Amino acid sequence: MKKKLVVLTGAGISAESGIKTFRDSDGLWEGHDVMEVATPQGFRKNPELVLDFYNKRRAQLKDVSPNLGHQILADLENDFDVNIITQNVDDLHERAGSSKVLHLHGELLKVRSTRFENDIQNWKEDLFLGDLCTKGHQLRPHIVWFGEAVPALDEAISLTEKADYFAVIGTSLQVYPAAGLISYTQPKTPVFYIDPKPIAIPNLRNPLTVISDKASTGMVIFKEKLLEILMNG
Repeated sequence: MKKKLVVLTGAGISAESGIKTFRDSDGLWEGHDVMEVATPQGFRKNPELVLDFYNKRRAQLKDVSPNLGHQILADLENDFDVNIITQNVDDLHERAGSSKVLHLHGELLKVRSTRFENDIQNWKEDLFLGDLCTKGHQLRPHIVWFGEAVPALDEAISLTEKADYFAVIGTSLQVYPAAGLISYTQPKTPVFYIDPKPIAIPNLRNPLTVISDKASTGMVIFKEKLLEILMNG
């Protein structure tokens, strides 16, 4: 039976494919205040602005491709039972070939009913006011906005608790509850932290390997270390 590798990925791995993130600079996301485009209040105030914003993000996916970091994670399925827990809303992990991806913060290529949150549809094109669910309610991006619950959190915790190895790639560990997942690892589970600007992880009980590098090149080192552990285990 393959060892279970659970990986938490963040904006850093997608940034190398050309997807911009608001936390890299001044709190703006593609020129917008995140409170205007990533909160329920923003949607109520100006739904057309919010729908247009996500239409542009959805269209951007057609112009970007998975990078080496995504590809290595997919390749690791040859040797490990890999579960990816991602804070990213793009589909780059899936396009690289990863088979088990849990999106904590939703998915750009899905929409859902504003009334029935479990009424979720695949959606690849633009979304407009007047696009309705089957029961006649406006559709919205299937994105977990600030201030909303994270429906996938319980599953993410369960996966983390079962991990034989746990890796954190390209995330600042500043966004909760995702940043708190690491505390659910078993005490002896080795943790790998790959980020060009790693921060101290408080109260971590686990064996920790820090790789201070961007996702793609750091992943090459990570794969070597992981396979070495597997061979010597």
